[in-house]
Formats: sequence, C-alpha cells, structure tokens
Amino acid sequence: MYAAAHVVCDPLTDTSSVDSPVLDWDATLAFRHHLWSLGLRIAEAMDTAQRGSGLDWQVSKNLIQRSLTEARAVSGGIACGAGTEQLPATGATLDAVQSAYEEQCDFIEGQGGQVILMASRALAGCARGPDDYRRSYGAILRQTSRPVILHWLGEAFDPSLAGYWGSRDIPKAMEVCLDIIHEHQSKIDGIKLSLLDPKYEIAMRRRLPPGVRMYTGDDFHYDELIAGDEEGHSHALLGVFDPLAEFAAKALRFLDAGDPCAFRGTLQPTVPFSRHLFQDPTFFYKTGVVFLAYLNGHQKHFRMVGGQEGFRSIVHLAELFRLADQIGLFLNPELAVKRMRTVLSLAGVEQ
Repeated sequence: MYAAAHVVCDPLTDTSSVDSPVLDWDATLAFRHHLWSLGLRIAEAMDTAQRGSGLDWQVSKNLIQRSLTEARAVSGGIACGAGTEQLPATGATLDAVQSAYEEQCDFIEGQGGQVILMASRALAGCARGPDDYRRSYGAILRQTSRPVILHWLGEAFDPSLAGYWGSRDIPKAMEVCLDIIHEHQSKIDGIKLSLLDPKYEIAMRRRLPPGVRMYTGDDFHYDELIAGDEEGHSHALLGVFDPLAEFAAKALRFLDAGDPCAFRGTLQPTVPFSRHLFQDPTFFYKTGVVFLAYLNGHQKHFRMVGGQEGFRSIVHLAELFRLADQIGLFLNPELAVKRMRTVLSLAGVEQ
C-alpha cells in the first residue's frame, strides 16, 4: 500500500522574499519515516503534497531527492511523481509536454527512483484527441528504464483534467488508456485510478494485462476495492492513507494474514471520515490532511504552502475533528483537543 504523503511548510518564512515555497525538512521527512515505520510505501511529490497547487518543480526535485535518500537508509518503499508543471496549463505544445515529462522522469530515475507518471494539465490543454495521448505517453514510456505507475486523476480532483485521454466520456477514455497500457505493457507497473466511481475501476481492473496492477485512488470506496472480489482486487495509492496510516497498516496485516473480515472491520468505519475529508470541492482535501497532522502531533503548526489552511471552513474542520475522534484516529487525544480549541479560538469561536 502506498500513502501519498503531505509536506510541512516552514511557517516563519517571509513568502514575499522567496520565489518558491520553503519546507520544514525535518518535519516533512520525519513524517515519511513514520509512514515507513508502519510498513507503508510512500507516493512522493503527488497532489497530496500540494504538487501543482503550491509546490513547484524546483522544490519537488529537492523533496524527491531527500526522500529517496531517506528511503534507501531504511529500505523504505517509495515511488515519485513526474509531471509537467514547468509548463503553463494552456498554450503548451505536445513537444514541450514530452520534454517536460522527460526532464522529470530522467531526474527521478537518475536518483534511483520509480516514476509515477502524473496526469498533465498541459497535455490536457493542448491534446486534440486520443492520438495525441498515445503519441505523448508512448514517447515517454519508450524511454523509461523501469516500469512506471500511470496516473488517471478524475475531474473531481482537478477540473483542468476533464476529458483526459481525449474524451469526456469515461468508457471511451478508458479504451484509449487501456490501448496505451496494452501496447506498452512491459513498461507499466500499474495505474492509479482516481475517478471516485468503483464501477469504472472494477471494469478497468478486469481488463488490465497480466502483471499490471490497479492502484485505487478512490478515497470513497477504498475498503471494498482493496478487499476485491472473485476476479481480483485493487492495490492502494491513497491520499487518505496519510491521516489513516495506522488504520491502513493494521488492515494490511489482517489482509496478509488471510483475514478479510478483520480487514473490512478495520477500514469500513473510516469511510465516512474519508468522504467528509474529500467532500466537494474535493481538491481542497489537502487542507484537512494537514489539519489532522497538526492535531495528531506530526507538526507544530497548522499552516500550508500558499496559505491553503484557509481553504476549508471552520465548520468543515470541526466535523472532521468529530469524525476523526469517533474512529479513534488521535494518538494523543488531549493534545488533539488542546489544538482544536486553539483553531476554534482563532476562528472566533467562544468556548
């Protein structure tokens, strides 16, 4: 199982004097060691880490390099996102998209890492149909030195990716994606699917070639998709496994022990919590992830790159606190209550 990990910003940086966000590297890397200590793998520099929404490529390179070094030190599992955010979301060319992907893939593989080939806003903006996706992905996959994880991020997570693979009709888009996977099967480890609709994931999972994994990115139905059915199951690459790391690790141990009932009993109670965390607008879920990391003692402040701590209402955060407490998420409940009171006080809520 992969947990897509968040980053911890440096709250004392004068953002008016720097071009890129500044991270608290000690806290950011300490959280990754926490995930590895639980037996989870890390999906690094993904959208959970505010990739493409505050975290630029220069800082992402540093994050990837540091995380890969730490992973080698503890034999921790890791894969890293490669995208095209060097380019504007509109006005790019297919050749520019290919060059941007090549730069990021070459950097990750040059550091000894595995690539997660993230969906590209620039490609979505310039592609004129399915053949442009076939051309672009084919060119990159022929160059990678080891199998990559593809990444299909649905419109709920990023509206600029609507119509990815050349069609807004999901079954038609799926055909294009499957064509690419079958043509380049030896270069593909799997695909992370984040469409928030289990029927599409199950249908696609059943059509993947042997050896190609389905990594669920469905933060609404992960329990049933990972448990699977008589025809197969999904692996996990989830943002929700950042705050739910202990639950995910415990559930995985039950699954490894051949106890699917205990697996479901561990994860099913967390689903209402996750659905609230990823409530529309879904792409603001990162605010809740960092909020929970603060309450749970993984960082000393509730601040985010680009001021995104303000992207969810205090009402949303209060309900998230209630749901988290209900499932027993807090490692130190007294600390969580103390910090929640601080957050409420700053919002003008008298207690």
